[in-house]
Parts: sequence; C-alpha cells; structure tokens
Amino acid sequence: MHALLRRLELPGLVDVHTHFMPRKVLDKVWAYFDAVGPLTGVEWPITYREEEDRRLTLLRGFGALAFTAMLYPHKPGMAAWLNGWAAGFAARTPDCLHTATLFPEPGVERYVREALDAGARVFKVHLQVGGFDPNDPLLDAVWGELAERRTPVVVHCGSGPAPGRFTGPGPMERLLARYPRLPVIVAHMGMPEYGAFLDLAERYAEVRLDTTMAFTDFAERLAPFPAAESKRLADLGDRILLGSDFPNIPYPYVHQLEALERLDLGDDWLRGVLYGNGAALFHVKPGPFHVKR
Repeated sequence: MHALLRRLELPGLVDVHTHFMPRKVLDKVWAYFDAVGPLTGVEWPITYREEEDRRLTLLRGFGALAFTAMLYPHKPGMAAWLNGWAAGFAARTPDCLHTATLFPEPGVERYVREALDAGARVFKVHLQVGGFDPNDPLLDAVWGELAERRTPVVVHCGSGPAPGRFTGPGPMERLLARYPRLPVIVAHMGMPEYGAFLDLAERYAEVRLDTTMAFTDFAERLAPFPAAESKRLADLGDRILLGSDFPNIPYPYVHQLEALERLDLGDDWLRGVLYGNGAALFHVKPGPFHVKR
C-alpha cells in the first residue's frame, strides 16, 4: 500500500470511517457480525480483531494520518456516555479526529453542545442501529447548531446491509431540505441506493459520500455499484472521501484501496479521495505518523 501512496506522491491517508469504542461495546458489535453468517449465509469475519493499541499500530502502518472513532447509541441514555469515552480517546490519540454521536432524547442539545465545545470535529449517526427518524423534532436544534458550526456528520442512512424503518434517501432528503448547509457524509456511498444519494450530493453542496466497503469484492457481490453511475462518481470526485470500516471488515484493509484504484477514474481523483478531500475538510496536515517516501 505504501507503494500506492508513493506513486501518487501522497503523505498518507485520511480515513473518515473507522471504529474505536469502549471494549464492551465493541465486543457486542463483533458478536453481531459473528452471528450474521449463520443467519444470512454471508460470513463476516472480523479481520482486525485486536486490542486497541494493536489496532492503532496497524491503522497507522497502513498510512492513516487521520481517522475517526465512529460510535453510535442504540437507545436513550447512551450517547453522552459514549461521547465521554470518545473525548478521552481523542485526548490520548492525537491523530484521531475527535468523534461524537447523538440520539433523539431529552438533553441531546446539551450534550451535543458540550461535545462541540470540547473539540468534537465529526459526529456519527446510525439510522439503522438507532432506529430513529433524523427529522425527529428533538433533533431540530442540534442539526441547526451542527450546520452553523460546519461540523460534518457521518450518517449511515442507506438501506444496506438490511433496510431499517428510517433508512433510504427519503428521510435524509427531507432533512436536507430543512438544513441545506448541514455537512453530511453519507456512509457506504449510500449502499445500495447509490444513485439516489448521488442525487443528493448533486443537489446539496455540503453533501459528501464515503467509500466504506463500496466497490470491494465483498460489497459487489451483495450490492454492486451501477456502472452507469461511474461518470457521476468521477464528476463528484471532490466530495468522495475514503472510508474503510476498520477494524470491522471481512477482508484486508488494503483491499478497499485496491478497489478504488481499479475504478480507473484517474490519479487526481484517487489523490482526492484517499487524502486531499478529507485533509481539506478536516484541516489535516502530515504529522508524526506520515508515510516516508
């Protein structure tokens, strides 16, 4: 992988979709993926089932200059606790983009503002796991503040791997109509509703998409990216960001990069996706973990 970075003359990667969370929560996430195979017939082995320090070493070794600690609640009363953990993780992990989350519940405005004041740079929202409508009135003031502060929100809003009550483009389209300046990063390219989420990116200048799992052999078997959308993917190149889902992926990390390279959309497109677009959005500069040429 370092050969790819050297060829592109990049200092490293900006990965906007990686997971770090309290170990007992991560264990439950891994248990979910362990159970997926017998239930669906699609095995999902966790490639990087390692202790936290080892996962950090691996991710930096892959070339990540900046990455996130995506975490999300599935019930009320959980988000503020997760945000406290994430603040501590960011404090001891300087190359992590301080990540926070939210849930529609009383007090959400307070703990979101506290997270922002503490330095949160990106939020994660999982509409499938959380099972909530992003247009819940309890979140109105929160979306307004995030838009005002220009804080990106990575939203799992596509209907993959299984649809939820509030997944799909409809709820997000209604949200963006009310908050057109909200910086949204659509996780997984909106899989499997790729075209509909590309539509939103064309309509709203602050909508971006991350590549998490998209274009990989694993994803192409389940929800192939339509070849007819390749031109729009190229045209929106400045708003496509690298995401990987590390460590919860059923293949090696480098495969995500290989999958992007084989799209054959040009080196400039690839430079932007792997580094430039994320670096510009989050003001990332090469630091102590950068890849040496």
